Amino acid sequence: MTTKVSDHILERLREWGVEHVFAYPGDGINGLLAAWERAGDKPEFIQARHEEMSAFEAVGYAKFSGRVGVCAATSGPGAIHLLNGLYDAKLDHVPVVAIVGQTHRSAMGGSYQQEVDLLSLYKDVASDFCEMVTVPEQLPNVLDRAMRTAAARRTVTAVIVPADVQELDYTPPQHAFKMVPSSLGMARYAPVPGDDDLDRAAQLINEGEKVAVLVGQGASGARREVEELADALGAGVAKALLGKDVLPDTLPYVTGPIGLLGSRPSYELMQGCDTLVVIGSSFPYTQFMPGLDQARAVQIDIDPHMVGLRYPFEVNLVGDSAETLKRLLPRLDRKKHGAWRKKIEQDTARWWEVMERRAAVDADPINPEHVVHALDPLLPDDAIVTADSGSAANWYARHLRMRGTMRGSLSGTLATMGPGVPYVIGAKFAHPGRPAIALVGDGAMQMNGLAELITIAKYWRRWKDGRLVVAVLNNRDLNQVTWEMRAMEGAPQFLPSQAIPDVRYADFARSVGLGGVRVEEPGGVEEAWREALASERPFVLDFCTDPAVPPIPPHASLDQIEAAAASVLKGDSDRAAMVKQGLKAKVQEMLPGGRGRGVSPRSR
Repeated sequence: MTTKVSDHILERLREWGVEHVFAYPGDGINGLLAAWERAGDKPEFIQARHEEMSAFEAVGYAKFSGRVGVCAATSGPGAIHLLNGLYDAKLDHVPVVAIVGQTHRSAMGGSYQQEVDLLSLYKDVASDFCEMVTVPEQLPNVLDRAMRTAAARRTVTAVIVPADVQELDYTPPQHAFKMVPSSLGMARYAPVPGDDDLDRAAQLINEGEKVAVLVGQGASGARREVEELADALGAGVAKALLGKDVLPDTLPYVTGPIGLLGSRPSYELMQGCDTLVVIGSSFPYTQFMPGLDQARAVQIDIDPHMVGLRYPFEVNLVGDSAETLKRLLPRLDRKKHGAWRKKIEQDTARWWEVMERRAAVDADPINPEHVVHALDPLLPDDAIVTADSGSAANWYARHLRMRGTMRGSLSGTLATMGPGVPYVIGAKFAHPGRPAIALVGDGAMQMNGLAELITIAKYWRRWKDGRLVVAVLNNRDLNQVTWEMRAMEGAPQFLPSQAIPDVRYADFARSVGLGGVRVEEPGGVEEAWREALASERPFVLDFCTDPAVPPIPPHASLDQIEAAAASVLKGDSDRAAMVKQGLKAKVQEMLPGGRGRGVSPRSR
């Protein structure tokens, strides 16, 4: 039997070591689907409920496996649906290859059904490599370059294959003019800066007295080196959200997350330092970094296109984080662990006390901070945690302490709604023997998560460890936007846009064969977590939480609390409860052992 183009594509993916393709069927890839049947479903076709979820699952797989994620979709609407997930990968620098169908070549340009100019559509999201296969001899080169470019540049690439091309007999490129043979494989490499740049960076750091380190996901392979750096310099280490799992939060000098969802000790670390070292991060919010004339700064990043951003760095080191630090460390003078380091550790210890107190604040019916704080000590040391965008990301950032080999991620730069559940599905295919938890808001759950519970029900028996917990913070409100309207606009909650239905998420989970419990009072929170984490099958926890608990930023002043309070005077539907919870949470930072920073003389 002859080998079709579609057969060769799957064969080449297998040769690249691809084990799963996250996809949804359609007639634009019928040739590939037939080849999948002939290939015995290798690589495995993982059927999501929607193409956007396929892309998110490929992103989650890539984030937690360190390998290239692959997704596939039909022409027209299927290819369009992939885009949001692909942009999530592009903006978070995650390697994903999209394989998409197209109408027959004979119909192109004829305004045919489901005909979309995919080369133009994908020009931005797959800007590093996007090609259409029009003759068999373009393969395997096009697919090889897509895989290699995605891995090398940590980005999105796309291969478009018209439906009729999929059905052609495969003929390889010949040893001839205008033929492009290809080869498999991506060699591992770790670029390093030059000695002169390393010497300049070391001199700058050695001249500093109060060193702060900021790490992102680009430092994930450099845990030991970052720990040695912090020890040598007596530095504190703050973490961008995508770098939350770079260092364990059990280290006393790790100040936790930075930014609007960050911690107070990270904010104060940046406000007090005179030297900044940024490793593997393009953290975008300059206002949370030192003043522009406050600190001298060094950046380390593997991508020369990403250095020099966000801050006036004096030295930019282009190289792999671990290998660069190995060469930098011997050049550094060891600093005494004095008042600066002591302050960092005291601030961090106080912060965790504040978090415990905030989680204990009464709410109606359940404080969402209590939900996530109660999970913290129960998490297995090898857990994988995903969080969705919205207020759930606040509590993930602030209340969960990474330790052991824990992994965690969310949609960083795009900050799109809806990836929490598909991410955790991708994570389970990457690590079927590890427990996984998704923290999602009810808005994200209604947008994407409910349908993907069906995907979980379809596949969970294939995983060595069946533990997958989806925790829904059910407050009947699109809460993050509601609070942004209050704090930034001084506007009341606009119910037509913000209020969402109360759905029985646990009931739905049980209806598709999963476990599920609805929790309506705070006394049941810990017991529910224990039951879900002990379950042998995936489990949904429907926590009825209070929308009036505010995600106050770490640097919040009472002026901002007053802005939220002013919305009450304009008729906010949540009125007294909203102000009461905001002040109760803020006062936890002003209790003995907390810090009163941000309290102004004009506060009332």
